[in-house]
Amino acid sequence: MASGTLRLPDLLRRPELGLVLLVLALPAFWLGGEVALVMLAVGGPGAVLLGRWFLTPTSGMAVADQVIASLDTALRDGKRNGRQTGCLVLQFDNLPDVCDRLGRSRQSEILAACVTRIRGALRQGDTLFALEDGGLVVVLGAGPRLDLEGIVRIAGRLQLVGQQPMLLERESVQLTCCIGFCHSRQVDGSDGRGLLDAAQVAVEEAALHRPGAIRAYSADLARVRADRNTLRSAFSGAVESDQIQAHFQPQLSTDSGAVSGMEALVRWHHPERGLLMPGAFLPALEGTELMDLLGETMLAKSLAALCAWDRAGVTVPSVSVNLSSRELSDPQLPERLGWQLDRFGLAPRRLTIEILESVVAREGDDIIARNIDRIAQMGCGLDLDDFGTGNASITSIRRFRLRRLKIDRSFVRTLDTDREQQDLVTAILSLAERLGLETLAEGVETQGEHTMLAQLGCGHVQGYVVARPMPAEDILGWMADHQGRLEAALRIGERTR
Repeated sequence: MASGTLRLPDLLRRPELGLVLLVLALPAFWLGGEVALVMLAVGGPGAVLLGRWFLTPTSGMAVADQVIASLDTALRDGKRNGRQTGCLVLQFDNLPDVCDRLGRSRQSEILAACVTRIRGALRQGDTLFALEDGGLVVVLGAGPRLDLEGIVRIAGRLQLVGQQPMLLERESVQLTCCIGFCHSRQVDGSDGRGLLDAAQVAVEEAALHRPGAIRAYSADLARVRADRNTLRSAFSGAVESDQIQAHFQPQLSTDSGAVSGMEALVRWHHPERGLLMPGAFLPALEGTELMDLLGETMLAKSLAALCAWDRAGVTVPSVSVNLSSRELSDPQLPERLGWQLDRFGLAPRRLTIEILESVVAREGDDIIARNIDRIAQMGCGLDLDDFGTGNASITSIRRFRLRRLKIDRSFVRTLDTDREQQDLVTAILSLAERLGLETLAEGVETQGEHTMLAQLGCGHVQGYVVARPMPAEDILGWMADHQGRLEAALRIGERTR
């Protein structure tokens, strides 16, 4: 938690300070001339600051300490009077995106408007604390009828108020917020620090299901958080000891059956837990610098595998690597990609970057948009991942030099028997054709789905029907078997003519 002390630059922007100095300026000039006027200009803000310091004894206390003190008071009152309290933590999901679009200087203005709105929605006795990281904490005043359902209603009301659009200099801005909360009964016998920690555990869980998620604290969440922290602290060592590995899943052309690429998928070979899939540890890394470390590791291992296959005489046109929005926000990303390609002696066309649809849907000429454009100019391929699950418009898709749309598994499931699914996929394929984009269906699990995709005109497929993800060293054997099946199929085709 950041400090809640009043900063001098913030004080100087307060209108009441200007009014005070203006009122004092004329008497100072009459009594002491220009010297007194200069002394007033220099010493006035400091005097007001000192006055506010002594008039507000808690102003020097860290915000976390203020919250804990308020919770301790509410808990004591509750025990004495048989009442209940609670703590809510609010985090604004898209605040960084909004500030990237409008400018970081507008963050305090946006947050001030949200604080004003939310404060107006609080009950009498509730207390609101604003954090410097943009989050808010609400300490609920102890009440005789405050139960879990009541806190859920309060959370819903605060979320509704906080997410209302606001107009800033003729531009509409709308934030979304997630909320985590804890009722005092859920941590019975705990103090204010324990109650605040529990609410923070809940909001961390809510943030994983953004936007606009609300989560209540539970002991299970605490165990999940502890497990997440354990994985997070062990990840750097896992990279150094080569526990983090790239597994590869082949992508096939529906026209020829030839391998058109490989997607790199991360696996953690944990010494105690065995093989960990991404869903088991990626949530622990998201939002941290460890995601950058993961991206660098996967890129290096993917390009190294591509070189090894080249030396073995196996043709793999390209390898696909997923990049997070955090990695795509790095201004040096194109240079780092170029350095890695030069290091392994590979042409840019051999590397494909997969980008989530939610990233492409972002508006504005931000760093991510510029990076994507520069990567395309380098000659790397760009695949739009999980197409159809986000909210990208045709306009946002056309902004980027995409090579291929990856049709999400949700559209492929039961494609061979579901007419509505066939209509949806046909529409996607028609859109891609109009935009001059190739298509790849992922999550293809049955031969019927594979056959239907080929008949509808989907260019490439990927999924368990082709092969499960495998270590790089297993690709050579799989490629030999696949080539044998292709040659056998060609011989059968020749005999039936």
